[in-house]
Amino acid sequence: MTLQELHKKDVINIRTGENLGRPDDLTFRPQDALVQGLVLRGRPRLFGLLGKGEDLCVDWSQIVTIGADTVLVELPGACQAPEGTLFQLKTAVVGHPEKA
Repeated sequence: MTLQELHKKDVINIRTGENLGRPDDLTFRPQDALVQGLVLRGRPRLFGLLGKGEDLCVDWSQIVTIGADTVLVELPGACQAPEGTLFQLKTAVVGHPEKA
């Protein structure tokens, strides 16, 4: 896969579902030229008039998979729902009594 092909893929954080953008560059380890990660340039704010956001560096170990259209990554810091929270929320919305 070339950088040009990789640049066409959206990078998605699997914890939040957020589209982080597209890879703009790669980082390499100078000793042996191994790829260390992806660099996503910051998004423009107010059509670029207010500058741009900070660049995001995604370590190679944070990449879960590279698919046909997307790169799925797992970035730390996203909150995880406590165990059982989804079931309680679902039962409250649907109106089913909780199982004892």
